[in-house]
Amino acid sequence: MQFLTLPVASTEGAILVHAQRAAGRLFKKGRILSGDDINLLRAGGITQLTVARLEAEDVGEDEAALRLAHLCAGEDIRIGAAFTGRANLYAQAAGVVIVDAAQIDAFNNVHEAIAMATLPPFARVSTRQMLATIKIIPFAVPQAALDAAAALLQRPPLRLARFYAQRAALILTHIEATKPSLLDKARNAVEDRLRAQGSSLVLERRVAHEPAALVPAIQEAARAGCELILIFGASAITDRRDVIPSAIAEAGGRVLHFGMPVDPGNLLLLGEMGSAAVIGLPGCAISPKLNGFDFVLWRLLARLPVTPRDLMGMGVGGLLSEIPLRPQPRDETTRMEARAPYVSAVVLAAGQSTRMGKNKLLAPLNGKPLIRYALEAALSSQADETIVVTGHDADAIKEAISGLDVRIVHNPDYAKGMSTSLRCGLSAIGEDCDGALMLLGDMPGVDAELINRLIAAFAPQEGRAICLASRHGKRGNPVLWARRFFSAMSDLEGDIGARNLLAAYPELIAEVEAGTDAPLTDIDTPEALAAFRSRA
Repeated sequence: MQFLTLPVASTEGAILVHAQRAAGRLFKKGRILSGDDINLLRAGGITQLTVARLEAEDVGEDEAALRLAHLCAGEDIRIGAAFTGRANLYAQAAGVVIVDAAQIDAFNNVHEAIAMATLPPFARVSTRQMLATIKIIPFAVPQAALDAAAALLQRPPLRLARFYAQRAALILTHIEATKPSLLDKARNAVEDRLRAQGSSLVLERRVAHEPAALVPAIQEAARAGCELILIFGASAITDRRDVIPSAIAEAGGRVLHFGMPVDPGNLLLLGEMGSAAVIGLPGCAISPKLNGFDFVLWRLLARLPVTPRDLMGMGVGGLLSEIPLRPQPRDETTRMEARAPYVSAVVLAAGQSTRMGKNKLLAPLNGKPLIRYALEAALSSQADETIVVTGHDADAIKEAISGLDVRIVHNPDYAKGMSTSLRCGLSAIGEDCDGALMLLGDMPGVDAELINRLIAAFAPQEGRAICLASRHGKRGNPVLWARRFFSAMSDLEGDIGARNLLAAYPELIAEVEAGTDAPLTDIDTPEALAAFRSRA
């Protein structure tokens, strides 16, 4: 890859190395400069630029990141589209992430241009949570380095062990001084942990803290078919010969290990009773705070083996008592942290098609109505829901899109202009939505790949709160807007979209080069439809 300082006129097709401001526009680093960009830069008084040009042996950052991401992602892992050389991997279910640390260390040592960061091994993750990110650090990577990294990935170094619904029994022991409220608190804490992972507490027994009472309770739980038998003692386990381990052995079970190098959680006991796992709970299990019991419970609920060796391998990262918890205010800078954004695709299909002379969205294109193209692209993408806003010819539009898994909202004020459809679409979006992808129903060239790249670029917490599709520097549609703009968009009036807001927030705009004219091609006239048909 070459780094050059050149006259602006000689930089078309090159990669901009440093951000520039000119003619009221912000040109961000990594942008591939177009002829229109050069004219604007020159008009802004910029005479020379530092740029990068790829050489024959180079592979562009996005292409390289995506190739490696596909090799790294194992079971139940979704790959986001690449943007700025980064491809993220997300959990498709709640579970435990399995990381081959040695393989990833070797991968990260192939070349300084290639990096992969992951969550810790056996971390508990939620659906949509980010598990790892693969980053090409410069604008490109040598093909030889990419091939060497790929050669190491004979099997995915990252996979997800999803949680399975399991039946658990809880046996609580008491002594004369034990308060019932303490046992209630323990039950609630355990039940909350199980429920959060999709499992349930199906049997509870409260018995005296002595083997004679414990043994039949353990045997009853085993006969009931419980996969987990959890025992919370009125007194902490202090030795393998203590009451709880003695009762497990007398009931016909086996004590596998006592103690673990996690604090809090040292006094956990691991055993088995037939096919059921038996856990003697440490006293900290009564607290909702993270402790060693969680580390064991997560693995068991994901049907992963837990052996004495596994327990003794939890010491690195096992000091939990001194970790300060960071506050998590639900604002835009934290609500999307380390997870995939929740994006609603809103397809505007309410217009009157005055320039077409009839409803253009019902016009046939390769055997199906024009409106179906935008909707099918949204449904095939990584958008989480698809909403279509109807207005003019609402019944005909509804019939034309029958069979598609979309939510239809009707705009009775469609004759007052596009702003009313924006408002109507935004009103249908739920509180958990991070961003709205606004698509026009008359742009059949927009596909799922382009939508996915817009979603991949979307990162309000990193300053990319408005992501729009472009072609050679010309801005088009669709546009993905962060939630912070919903109020201002809803306040618009007349037959205008939200583009007037762009000038006020140049720092928050990320342009995504489409590679085709799709973002600039809408169907407004019979001539435009005929031209698109001929190209298609």
